[in-house]
Amino acid sequence: MAEHPVNERTVTLIVVDDHPVVRDGLRGMFEAGAGFQVLGEAADGPAGVELATRLDPDVVLMDLRMPGGGGVAAIAELARRGVRSRVLVLTTYDTDSDTLPAIEAGATGYLLKDAPREELFTAVRAAAEGRTVLSPAVASRLVSHVRTPAAPGNEGLSAREREVLELVAKGTSNRAIARELFISEATVKTHLTHIFGKLGAKDRAAAVALAYDRGILG
Repeated sequence: MAEHPVNERTVTLIVVDDHPVVRDGLRGMFEAGAGFQVLGEAADGPAGVELATRLDPDVVLMDLRMPGGGGVAAIAELARRGVRSRVLVLTTYDTDSDTLPAIEAGATGYLLKDAPREELFTAVRAAAEGRTVLSPAVASRLVSHVRTPAAPGNEGLSAREREVLELVAKGTSNRAIARELFISEATVKTHLTHIFGKLGAKDRAAAVALAYDRGILG
């Protein structure tokens, strides 16, 4: 007996976005499309992580900037937990500061919210199969980033250390950093110790100043 094409399999997904109108719109769009099942919705990153862990969808449609907890930290936490769901970032932003951390954290794809409906359907199916999906604007940014050599000193910091340093630069406390990144305060302090050592900095202010000077922070 001939096998059904992969495209005929129902793709399950959840929607993580802080705007109810966006969540309703995406749910309606996918429920009206053939071969999709929306299992649930969440309004911020931490709730999205719990929902994905519990419901085990094929794909998580993830916004990045949400007041209750951002998408990049949620993507990293899903990867840490070993959740099999593929994350497709769906956002209004295509700046480097958003794109690269999301991809580094483990996002399978990155689309802008103004993508046509059929493009979105195709992207979700591709993400479910583990294929990378990038909007043209995002793809060109990533290519230019890869072709640009890292600034001196930048190569020494891990992606997580850069995340911590970016939050420090915004004046975020260790406790708030821990909450934002789903890690303990002790782990934040360990990251800071490593950052200070790698940059040759004696404190938070010096680390931030040196990071800006070396192009680690833009």
